[in-house]
Amino acid sequence: MEITLLNSLLEMFEAYRSLIIWFGSISLFIFLFSLLTIKWLVALIPEDYFINRKASKMRSSNPALLYIVLIIKNVVGYSLVLGGIMMLVLPGQGVFTIIIGLMLSNYPGKYSIERKVIAIPSILKSINWLRQKSNKPPLNLSR
Repeated sequence: MEITLLNSLLEMFEAYRSLIIWFGSISLFIFLFSLLTIKWLVALIPEDYFINRKASKMRSSNPALLYIVLIIKNVVGYSLVLGGIMMLVLPGQGVFTIIIGLMLSNYPGKYSIERKVIAIPSILKSINWLRQKSNKPPLNLSR
């Protein structure tokens, strides 16, 4: 019985070999991308991001450029959220990647959701640790 089960598993792996390689490659890419960019992206967050919601500096410049930047920013943000969700079960820094993706994306209720997530002590501690490694001050959440 055990040999039959083993043969069945081997046949299944062989049948889905290309899919397994494809998902493994995507997982490796997302893992490496997150390792290379998370510290840098966390360092870009302004210290008072959760206190002062300033209007974008780009609003006064070219509207076409604004839309292009917003589209690119949202595509990257939602890709990071999707990758972060996958990293919850695959290798990678899933929670950090989801947070960065949420911060890059635009959606209704964005700031209240971000504030609730970042207020979780373990997440805030981890993000401030990464900011410290980049010689940036900790995030300020108090109003």
